Amino acid sequence: MSGGSRLFWTLVCLCVLAAALWAEDNSNTATTTTAPAAPPKAKVDVVEDTIHGHKIADPYRWLEDTNSADTQEYVRAELAYTRSILDPLPGREGMEQRLTELASIGTIGAPQVGGKYYFYTRREGTQNQPILYVREGVNGKDRALVDPNQMAADGTVALDWWYPSDDGKYVAYGTSTSGSEQSVLHVIETASGKLLPDTIDRTRFGSVNWKKDNSGFYYDRNPKKGDVPAGEEVYHVKVFYHQMGTDPEKDALFFGESLGAQEVPAAQFADDSDRYVLITVFVTYVKAELYLQDLKAGTPPVKLTTDKEFQYNGEIFGDKIYIITNEDAPKFRAFVADVANPTREHWKEIVPQSDAVLQFASVFGGKLFTQYEKNASSLLKIYDLDGKPFADLPLPTIGSVGGLGGKWDSKEIFFSFQSFTVPPSIYQYGLTAKKTSLWDKLNAPIDSSAYEVHQLWFTSKDGTRVPMFVFHKKGLVLDGHNPTLLTGYGGFNISHTPNFVGSRFLWLEHGGVYVDVNLRGGSEFGEDWHRAGMLEKKQNVFDDFLAAAEFLISEKYTDKEHLSIQGGSNGGLLMGAAFTQRPDLFRAVVCQVPLLDMLRYQNFLIAKLWVPEYGSADDPKQFDWLYAYSPYHHVKPGTEYPAILFMTADSDSRVDPMHAKKMAALMQAEAANGQSRQRPILLRIETKAGHGVGKPTSKLIEEGVDIYSFLFWQLGVKP
Repeated sequence: MSGGSRLFWTLVCLCVLAAALWAEDNSNTATTTTAPAAPPKAKVDVVEDTIHGHKIADPYRWLEDTNSADTQEYVRAELAYTRSILDPLPGREGMEQRLTELASIGTIGAPQVGGKYYFYTRREGTQNQPILYVREGVNGKDRALVDPNQMAADGTVALDWWYPSDDGKYVAYGTSTSGSEQSVLHVIETASGKLLPDTIDRTRFGSVNWKKDNSGFYYDRNPKKGDVPAGEEVYHVKVFYHQMGTDPEKDALFFGESLGAQEVPAAQFADDSDRYVLITVFVTYVKAELYLQDLKAGTPPVKLTTDKEFQYNGEIFGDKIYIITNEDAPKFRAFVADVANPTREHWKEIVPQSDAVLQFASVFGGKLFTQYEKNASSLLKIYDLDGKPFADLPLPTIGSVGGLGGKWDSKEIFFSFQSFTVPPSIYQYGLTAKKTSLWDKLNAPIDSSAYEVHQLWFTSKDGTRVPMFVFHKKGLVLDGHNPTLLTGYGGFNISHTPNFVGSRFLWLEHGGVYVDVNLRGGSEFGEDWHRAGMLEKKQNVFDDFLAAAEFLISEKYTDKEHLSIQGGSNGGLLMGAAFTQRPDLFRAVVCQVPLLDMLRYQNFLIAKLWVPEYGSADDPKQFDWLYAYSPYHHVKPGTEYPAILFMTADSDSRVDPMHAKKMAALMQAEAANGQSRQRPILLRIETKAGHGVGKPTSKLIEEGVDIYSFLFWQLGVKP
């Protein structure tokens, strides 16, 4: 996969998980006389702002200061109260045992090829983190190359990304601690496993492109403190060149000096030479630009695109550039251009737009491999380089493809596949035989034949048809009382397609129904679908979700007393909007690493990157959109809300924990059930964890026990 493609998905994911604070046992200490009888009474210290003529009162602004003594004391009190509610719940020991078994299914990724080496990640048993393995020859013996589990006893060092050199001699990889995603780049020699002295910090975005002779690489780097205004170190990403064995602080700036603070570039060499570099600049979630530089000629980069608000991504093979874009094609199409005449007017369409969304294209073995999505399920198609169809790759069932790997000069390609009932499996496709074979797979202690998945369609508020996947045991009786867990995301051009999550089976084994709805704002049906759920149209996402809940009730899957919802990050915002707009519709809510104060979100961490998706309250028109749904500003005193478990983490470098803290304090003070121990409002903050990426297995198990014991309790499921 190209550096630009990897960075694109890294940015998309910058848009969902949280975990537990303590690795406690499940003793009944919380039931002693010292257990808090009620949530802490947070002090009220109103700050009033006048924004575009509106007076906005914020009683808990002080909780935005994570380091203040008052905030830390409030957090300690909240956590004590939360533990006093969750720890005595029945069945937690059995849940922990089953979740540990399910976690032991592990994970596996598709191989990336470097010379004679095949690199891939795998996590087995209760290992906290996946290990990067190398295999010499496609059928060779695996050897652990980078093992994050050896870097921290508690499993809180994660492998963020990795890039082998063209011949596989070296691998550049990034690690970060405690879920921070603040990657440090390292280089390891593949044959010997020797760690080289080349270490570079501030490399969060993980775009590395090696020169063919291994003498150096281009990479993305954030500025250090003092080089930009305070607080902007998370922005101002630029491309540097590192010569192996030299001081990284003296690395030369290659590209990005004139870019805006929130624009992110990535450079990649041509597949088969070091002469040309294609630079992709991600401007927003709906716009990118392409530049081409001829290093042999020594001329400045040539801009290929024309400042239109479209996405572009591509790679160079030979003397051609292969580009996919949604320019005048919401479901994307592919072009080819000559490096000698690369500007937009010289592009030639080779793969037109179809009824499926073109998500990815790359040259492997002299063919153009493409990945599509149709009705929220993956398709794989291969074309000749002139766009002539070559082959369609059959897939096992409705599901999701990921991690395509191969080389421009190889005759094989690897890809992963998974679905709700099929754990990740790695397939190898041979171009010569046009045959797909199983390369490796995960073994799961689950009888997949005992479950069924249906894709159902319902009508949203404005008449839009929206699909959902409904997953449950076979033979489910539609009696209107089944415990149901509804989830969704609806933003940042991210699809929710069928995926395998082992912990989900704990819910299903106890008669639960799992539902994932393909909301507007995602990429399931192309850029039009995405734009229908962003900026001034964000309410469409919430309307879709509420309509999905009402559909499940009308179809007798469940009722209001047995319907729960779960979502994180942008999905956490979805949860907040859902329970503030329709508090009567749900019994329980799990709201993870959420955005909730939409008038101030842009002032924290990397959130300015999301202004093109949501808007900003600094703009009078956009303020109106945000204020209309901002969950923190729509809590109604005296209203009974569902039981809510807010979950956040102290090392989250994407969504500031202040959102969950302020919302919990507000709801505990003003909701009719704010002080209730039977229908509680709870706050759970994990230490040494971030937004969810790289979270160790041990913390995921602890988190799962808390989530499912909470849901089982509230929905009346016998553990």
